[in-house]
Amino acid sequence: MVAGLAGISPSYLSRLESGERALDRRSLIVALANALEVAPSEITGAAIATPREAEEDRALSEVRLALLAVSLNEPRGEVQPVEQLRARVAGIVAATNDAQADTVGAALPALIRDLHTTRNAHRHEREVLHLLTLAHMQGTQAWLAMVGAPMDLAWQAATLARQAAEELDEPAPLAIAAYGTSMGLLAAGAFDLAAQTLTAVELPLVTPEDLQLAGSLALASSLVASAQKDAAERAAALEHAAELAERTGETNVMGFGFGPSNVGVWRMQGALEAGDHAEAARIAETVNPDALTVRARQAVYWRDRGRALARLPRQRDTAVMMLRRAEAISPEHVRRHPFTLSVVAELVAKAKRDAVGRELRGLAYRAGLPV
Repeated sequence: MVAGLAGISPSYLSRLESGERALDRRSLIVALANALEVAPSEITGAAIATPREAEEDRALSEVRLALLAVSLNEPRGEVQPVEQLRARVAGIVAATNDAQADTVGAALPALIRDLHTTRNAHRHEREVLHLLTLAHMQGTQAWLAMVGAPMDLAWQAATLARQAAEELDEPAPLAIAAYGTSMGLLAAGAFDLAAQTLTAVELPLVTPEDLQLAGSLALASSLVASAQKDAAERAAALEHAAELAERTGETNVMGFGFGPSNVGVWRMQGALEAGDHAEAARIAETVNPDALTVRARQAVYWRDRGRALARLPRQRDTAVMMLRRAEAISPEHVRRHPFTLSVVAELVAKAKRDAVGRELRGLAYRAGLPV
């Protein structure tokens, strides 16, 4: 099995193991390390630089070019029937929810160009504006965050979503745009502006969609409040979200995955933001990750549970197991998440030469950390 995964024959692997053939090619060392899910240093005793992920780099470059073209009002796409655009946006949101980073990265550039080209042609303007709001927030911005892209690109996406929503001037698109804008401001450290953006939204609680959007805004408010060290506001926002989740149940309108289980994950995230790792670990035990309607949020659950346990006494082995489980669901949610990388680097510095240490060094290598 290892030979097949490494792209070599079993007999060649046997000769490598016996020393009859030399490990004299970086590509072979990396292939074997990947097949065994360890760092190359476990095989060679020396560090080897992480190989670049060409497809991800290419997709990021194409998305950047599409956003630049749109900023100059020269999207250079094709005018498309609104039915096709609707289906493509739905596909992007679904793939993002399912943590299919490669699929989203491949499809986004053309979708961005075609949406804006169709908008400029004044075809189905209001529906295209709705699609632009959703695509840029739940597609472009979400994907850019997933793959660890520079903050300026995610902010461009949030700005485009906000512009489309403001042109529509309807509560639901404005709420979607406010969510994305607040997350961009939170990432930049502009906590007051993030809070102001969220409190400015006026959303009537009439339809199930309204309830889910309001709940998602409350969850965003809880994380902003945690960053502001405002425990009372954080608790109030989470309580409001929990009340709405009881009314909606487990849902996934427009890719938000709102529901009681996701409220639990946000509680974990708020506790981590507040530096209360024991509380985050306790909350994690009350959440059923299988009930989460968005696969990407399942990755966040296991990732953040691992982050919490990593800071607790005698929990290293379990923490590594949790991080590996998150990586198996969505590599990007672990390897491209700065807070998680910091935790992994800390664990690697203390790692033993045991089975868990090998797992940890393999994870660190795949994330681009020196091991």
